[in-house]
Amino acid sequence: MKLSAELKAFERRIGHSFAKPELLIQSVTHASMSSPTRSHNQRLEFLGDRVLGLVLAETLLAHDPAATEGQLAPRYNALVRKETCADVARAIDLGAVLKLGRSEMMSGGRRKQALLGDAMEAVIAAVYLDAGFDAAKAMILRLWDARVGRVEDDARDPKTALQEWAQARGMAPPAYTETARSGPDHAPVFTIRARLETGAEAMASAGSKRQAEQAAAAQLLAHLESEA
Repeated sequence: MKLSAELKAFERRIGHSFAKPELLIQSVTHASMSSPTRSHNQRLEFLGDRVLGLVLAETLLAHDPAATEGQLAPRYNALVRKETCADVARAIDLGAVLKLGRSEMMSGGRRKQALLGDAMEAVIAAVYLDAGFDAAKAMILRLWDARVGRVEDDARDPKTALQEWAQARGMAPPAYTETARSGPDHAPVFTIRARLETGAEAMASAGSKRQAEQAAAAQLLAHLESEA
């Protein structure tokens, strides 16, 4: 089986040449494009998630031998979450080689965070099945390298920081409320309000509830710190 020029270029971007090109093709095939003769990437996604988790857990242990489990867990979560996988996928332009059904393509599937994150995990599994754990590990470390270096800052996301701010002052955790939803079904925009028991609050909008919550928490935290 021969790869297209686009997939050959993608191989160069991830730094791996497939001995079994059918694995790469399967990894970039969304369920909306599957058929009796074409497998989609959901099973690979399941496996890739586990390979990614093992590599990054091992890497974090080696990166900071003195770190406690309580310090490692949020760093790990920051590195393996779907948003991070989607960011890595964008960095290697994975969206450009995805095989999508017409409806998914028309609804902006090449830019969807969940779809990109899932496909990134599937590509990891494809490399693992094609050449083994060491090859998958090498690719992951290349693509995640900068993120591992700054993971301590990334792990302390705005929601975590705001909760710590509230707890340090004997307050209940912040409450997050969805106040509005707009846009089409394939590209919704959520507006979230972050509120403390003191009445201090901030609102923000984003393409996912989690992103909107993080943005609202960041705004509220910035306001609180400016008044300190």
